[in-house]
Amino acid sequence: MNKKIAVVIVLAIIAIAAGAWWLFGRPAPTTDHLTLYGNVDIRQVSLAFENSERVREMRAEEGDSVKAGQVLATLDTRSLTLQAEQAKAEVGAQEQALLRLKNGSRPEEVEQLQAQVKAAEAEARQAQIRYKRMKDIATRSGGQAISRQEVDDTQASAQVADAQLENQRKALKLAQIGPRAEDIAQAQAQLEAAKANLALLEHQLTQSVLKSPTDAVVRARLLEPGDMASPAKPAYTLALTSPKWVRAYVNEVQLGHVKPDMAVSVTTDSHPDEAISGRVGYISPVAEFTPKNVQTEELRTSLVYEVRILVDDPQNRLRLGMPATVSIALEKTVPDERGKLTSGAKK
Repeated sequence: MNKKIAVVIVLAIIAIAAGAWWLFGRPAPTTDHLTLYGNVDIRQVSLAFENSERVREMRAEEGDSVKAGQVLATLDTRSLTLQAEQAKAEVGAQEQALLRLKNGSRPEEVEQLQAQVKAAEAEARQAQIRYKRMKDIATRSGGQAISRQEVDDTQASAQVADAQLENQRKALKLAQIGPRAEDIAQAQAQLEAAKANLALLEHQLTQSVLKSPTDAVVRARLLEPGDMASPAKPAYTLALTSPKWVRAYVNEVQLGHVKPDMAVSVTTDSHPDEAISGRVGYISPVAEFTPKNVQTEELRTSLVYEVRILVDDPQNRLRLGMPATVSIALEKTVPDERGKLTSGAKK
């Protein structure tokens, strides 16, 4: 019985000593650091093809680290390739048409038209001679040898021959002058339109290859070979490896101690003894109610300001949504020569 009483007395003494140490001997709480609680946030990119075609290849899987410019997926381009070949042939045809107009008629073509003019002149003279002969006969015979209809027919034939001669002369003149400037301009415009169509098809061929815009990690693979791709249907979702930041919140009292570019250290539950360096990158100018997922010791209905802590994570230890603790070394206030409080860097 006495032993039990002695044990109780010893335990009581130990408890009293521990309580006294906790009240008087423990280190005074430091006020030179501000501790914030937040979550890791990163940017994400949804990659989609610009063309609507069948997917031919999907080269990346979830969790793969990809580099900027790396090919992630390709489309079936057989239809586009054939259209591009057709457009290339049309460009060639338009180039030849424009060249023909610029060069004008060949000497052989001019000589051919000159020969046709001479032939038309001979036919016109023959028709005029025939008409005059028929007219003389009709005049001398008083209309008895030949009829009036025959005279009119020969006159009409002579007029037709004269018209054909004039037509051949005009054609020769046009050949010698060359094509109109408007025709050359039209051919030039048609050539430019054909080239633009070819360039568009070639651009679509390049867009049939999906590349990573930056260094990232594949978060989701949303299509498979054989699926029909479209601009409205992402093929991959990428999580960017840089920049990374911790989204935290401060109240109005704490806001006065936080400034842009202040150095901070960030720790996580996975690596509590390995702090990651960072800096204050963004302070919201607008107050808001504390989000439900934020861990703070203040009331959740209080107004707070968003703070983004940009971190340097070369070992890629931080993950999207991971809880993180932010420690900010505060500047202490020291009295100046006039006794007013001013900010001074903590030593």
